[in-house]
Amino acid sequence: MSDGPILLVEDNPDDVMFTVRAFAKNHIKNEVIVANDGEEALRLLLPEDGTPPLKPALILLDVNLPKVNGLEVLRHIREDDRTVTLPVVVLTTSNEERDIVASYRLGANSYVRKPVVFDEFLAAAKVLGVYWLLVNEPLPPGLGR
Repeated sequence: MSDGPILLVEDNPDDVMFTVRAFAKNHIKNEVIVANDGEEALRLLLPEDGTPPLKPALILLDVNLPKVNGLEVLRHIREDDRTVTLPVVVLTTSNEERDIVASYRLGANSYVRKPVVFDEFLAAAKVLGVYWLLVNEPLPPGLGR
């Protein structure tokens, strides 16, 4: 079981609220840290000021973000040794084939289209939480590239 935080990179306050609520209703106890745009996510994950980087158990990444889009954030995550092995699930409303293909080519671990109806979103959040935080075995610390 992974008890580290979940980094939710999402600019829509309603989607943030739905995600946090869905995790709570599904008894996922991990702290949820929210980055409201891609620039903020990169500051947390890849700080340039010497502060230790955030090491989330899971990154939930929207594609359509202000300042730095989600695909660019993903590219930076996969290019840096500090974050290359972190699990990244693209969680977005986009069903554009180019976004799906680009996400996987850039190293996304999964691509999930956000359900519009809350009950479906609740079910999706449960599956994400159970798989990525309970079932999946993360790479042991220090064994990444």
